[in-house]
Amino acid sequence: MTASTASEPPAAASLDDFSGLLVLVGAGKMGTAMLDGWLGLGLDPASVVVIEPQPTPAVAAHSARGLRLNPAAEAIRDASAIVVAVKPQSASDVMPMVGRIVAPTTVVLSIMAGKTLRGLESALPAGAAVIRTMPNLPASIGRGITVAVANAHVTPPQRDLAGRLLGAVGAAEWVEDEALLDAVTAVSGSGPAYVFWLAECLERAGVAAGLPPDLAARLARTTVSGSGELLARSALAAGELRRNVTSPGGTTAAALEILMAPDAFAPLMERAVAAATRRASELAD
Repeated sequence: MTASTASEPPAAASLDDFSGLLVLVGAGKMGTAMLDGWLGLGLDPASVVVIEPQPTPAVAAHSARGLRLNPAAEAIRDASAIVVAVKPQSASDVMPMVGRIVAPTTVVLSIMAGKTLRGLESALPAGAAVIRTMPNLPASIGRGITVAVANAHVTPPQRDLAGRLLGAVGAAEWVEDEALLDAVTAVSGSGPAYVFWLAECLERAGVAAGLPPDLAARLARTTVSGSGELLARSALAAGELRRNVTSPGGTTAAALEILMAPDAFAPLMERAVAAATRRASELAD
């Protein structure tokens, strides 16, 4: 096997120089992950307001360090950024409150799946700076990737701040065409489920080949997670890594002959992503 050259993703920018007010609306798993990431990058808890009706003890504990938890909307003034991290079905309950606390210099970041810029703008004051984002599940452990699109009112400094906030939970990418968010949702938003299904299928195949179920489960889980980490650290493309582990005429080549058949895995994945893209478009509002 050919050795690969290791590479690490760039470190997220520090937030210890942030001097404004950051409002987090929703502190579920994703919101809490973002909060932990921000504080880990040096953000002063006293610069943060969290709106969460059922905060976890860990979130509530930050109050002792100056974080404001569930103040009245009227007490929130001149927020630099408001991050809306609630489930999409809660948007109708949450966005009117967000609209009341938006200041002329506030940028609103939404991580709500399917909520378009136009839909978000309709609930906010005219001219509000809005950024729609699509994160994915690994953001909950700081290893995600988020794709963002901004409306015409977002200024360069606001975009820079948004990039720093999103970078606290993984990589951040920007697109100019909002329509691409449907495909992003299908690839990276839904993608973790595809990987988990791969692990399930590999485990089942191991059992079918005669392995004890518990051993098959450990082999599948560790192989998928370890290969993902190798892919993350390597400077080589996925195809090159695949070729490096495939000896001509060997066992891997025999398996790939099945998986890489013209009617096998690749076209199936294309159909799956196309189906998810269509559904994302149907659900957008």
